[in-house]
Amino acid sequence: MARLTTSSGSLPPAGDEAAELVSMGRVAGPYGIKGWFKLVSHTQPRENILQYQNFVGSLNGKLRPLVVDEAKPHGKGLIAHIRGFDTPEDIRLLTGLELMVPLSELPELDGEDFYWHQLTGLKVENKSGVLLGRIDSLLETGANDVLVVKPCEGSVDKHQRLIPWLPDQVVLKVDIASDLVQVDWEVDYLI
Repeated sequence: MARLTTSSGSLPPAGDEAAELVSMGRVAGPYGIKGWFKLVSHTQPRENILQYQNFVGSLNGKLRPLVVDEAKPHGKGLIAHIRGFDTPEDIRLLTGLELMVPLSELPELDGEDFYWHQLTGLKVENKSGVLLGRIDSLLETGANDVLVVKPCEGSVDKHQRLIPWLPDQVVLKVDIASDLVQVDWEVDYLI
């Protein structure tokens, strides 16, 4: 059934000038003395971010075009360089910067796979049709991804729920067009 093949960061708020962008990673801090930085990837596998060069950087609500002219795996992580930022001091100013791309640049997925940003905001109902809330975000854990479901108008109670992304076991159906994820999850499962 459904898989989360690429885990993208969150979309900017609706109405924002960046509403058609999705975060692919962020600048974690300087690496070395020539303007390289530690790159935190929001893609799955993490190396998928290396397929992109042109980004829109977002820091403190300000957007700017950026070009990653070099990037590569290094140890257990990734490092990269942004054209025009050639010192550790330059990179310190960019630490925390989100590296975003237009949604239109993401590869098409088959009907069984989803990007994280497609699931954020969807209603979650159990098999009995009880509204548990809406997906606020997703967490990546060692075993499986987890849906963070927060209460919303009409939900059964005011509890947040952490529901494991286990297709065919817990996650029974994803219908993006209907704004709905159906889960095998009882109301009293309050993890």
